[in-house]
Amino acid sequence: MLGTYASFLLILGLSGLAGQAVFAACGRRSWSCLSPAVGLGLLFAVAWGTVRIPPAGIISLLALGVPSVASLAYLRGRLDGLSGALRIGVPVALGALVLASLPFIIEGRFGILGTGLNPDMSPHLLATDKLVEDESGRLLDQGYPLGPHSLVAAISRLGPSTVHAFDGLIIAVATMACLASLALLWRVGEPQRIFGALLIGLPYLVASYLIQGAFKETTEALFVLAFAIGLHQLARGKLVPTPVHPIAGALPLAALAIGAVYCYSFPGLLWLAGSAGLWALVELALEARRDSLGSAVAAARRAAPAAGGVLIALAVVAAPELGRMVDFASFETFNPSGPGLGNLFNAISPLEALGIWPSGDFRLDPGDGVVPAAGFYLGELLGVTALAYGLAWWVRRGERAIPTALAVAAALFAYAHFAGTSYQAAKAIVMAAPLAMLIPARALLSTDAVVAPGRRRGAVARRRGGATGALFGNRSRLRYAVAVCFLGAAGGCSLLALVNGPVGPTAYSPALTELRPLLGRDSTLVLASERMLAEQHGRDYLVWELRGGRVCVASEADVRPGSRRRPLPPTGIAHVITGAQRAVPFAGLRRERRAGHYLLWKRHPAPRGEGPCPLISVGQRPNPAAG
Repeated sequence: MLGTYASFLLILGLSGLAGQAVFAACGRRSWSCLSPAVGLGLLFAVAWGTVRIPPAGIISLLALGVPSVASLAYLRGRLDGLSGALRIGVPVALGALVLASLPFIIEGRFGILGTGLNPDMSPHLLATDKLVEDESGRLLDQGYPLGPHSLVAAISRLGPSTVHAFDGLIIAVATMACLASLALLWRVGEPQRIFGALLIGLPYLVASYLIQGAFKETTEALFVLAFAIGLHQLARGKLVPTPVHPIAGALPLAALAIGAVYCYSFPGLLWLAGSAGLWALVELALEARRDSLGSAVAAARRAAPAAGGVLIALAVVAAPELGRMVDFASFETFNPSGPGLGNLFNAISPLEALGIWPSGDFRLDPGDGVVPAAGFYLGELLGVTALAYGLAWWVRRGERAIPTALAVAAALFAYAHFAGTSYQAAKAIVMAAPLAMLIPARALLSTDAVVAPGRRRGAVARRRGGATGALFGNRSRLRYAVAVCFLGAAGGCSLLALVNGPVGPTAYSPALTELRPLLGRDSTLVLASERMLAEQHGRDYLVWELRGGRVCVASEADVRPGSRRRPLPPTGIAHVITGAQRAVPFAGLRRERRAGHYLLWKRHPAPRGEGPCPLISVGQRPNPAAG
């Protein structure tokens, strides 16, 4: 617990300082709710750029710490209204902290998130260990973006394990997303503001990916959300109200784009560049329609310095990653015949992005859980209704940055669905989820109705109290009913996902992975503690670490090494893996290798055939221990 929350506070604090320093350098003197997200993007770039400089991780700590201290000194006298910002932001941050911690609170331990639901954290922990040990690895060699891994590697040098540093990062990302949404809820009443911010930062699908330890997707969703909000503020002159130079007016957006590169490689830029490009085209087209083509050209010229500043900053900081981005283009994820469904059972519905999916497992089809299928369809209908209302509300107010960002996210989902795989499409839905929640949530929490008569006409209607007044009164009541039903149902679904988060072992070691080449296709029996198997989803964890071989798992309590007559290994078992402190469990075994906390025993004489254990293939990601 201490390592997890220390990592959380450190990442959130360093990110907030770095991000606000960027805003201050550009000319903003007030606190920005986007500062933590902006700073996190820079931390990823700095950590990755320094993590392999020996001693690995130590230089990264210095590279992260020294600028943070400098940022603190620089912000002195350049930050106004901090007490008011803290009064509004701290309750949201505390709420996000509690919600993101629910899996750990319910399971009673802080360990590997998602074990038993998605085993992907295993290769990420292995890659992080490789960075700490300054060794090569598969993800490193294939151009995989390792900004988050590098930050975790640096944090782990202070004492937390890589497992708990990742847990801290995951909680920090959830908190940053909730804080970012405050930028558009500043004037909403406090109870509604807190609830809305938590719901936008942790919609159902983001919560579902959080509990499986999918930090890349949740972090990219944070950058997509923060970038869209930044575009909205840029359009209204609120991102950097008084930039020190025209080129600095949008530089915080460049930091978000840099973070996307080092977290999600070149695909991470598609949501951001698409959002900015479509928004700019829509704004210029409307300007030309309202005034003239010349007016649109003049507006483009005025925006050119800020856009150029973003592109230059992105090109300079992301240039060292260019070769790795080229390598990453051939990663198996982009091969339609590669990952396939990944850890999914089948393709998921894009309507899950609307936040109402009454199931603790987002992978289940309607009706496969406790709630009948009709409950899912009614929730989808309610979500579509709320989204339609929200879109009308935003468009009527002339606020187009957020809707265009959602449109781009929908287009990228369509591309992944038709030209990619269901696994890629699911990730695209996650990116859209915070935007899909922001649009209706802000509209429903606002005091402005989507459709209302003119001010004079509305006043006359209210005085007369005639049919028109009754009509708009009914609309107000209907809007209130939709708000209560939609926001309440969406909040309940997010909570349902969070309380169903599986937490695996509290520690990680690459030792089991190192044993895989020695096992071949023979059957291997792994003996683990009863507590690990019963409480820590250990069976799923162990078989996935030994994937590619035939693996059985049993409890240590089933074998009594202290007896004088040790039994023979089960028929067909060629290898046995035990803890390092374990005496030989069966007769006829010889110690073959020690790897970390594990001992590998080999049977002599070797049995014939492959043995009784099932083959654990990469295709068993949805349920590694099945069979």
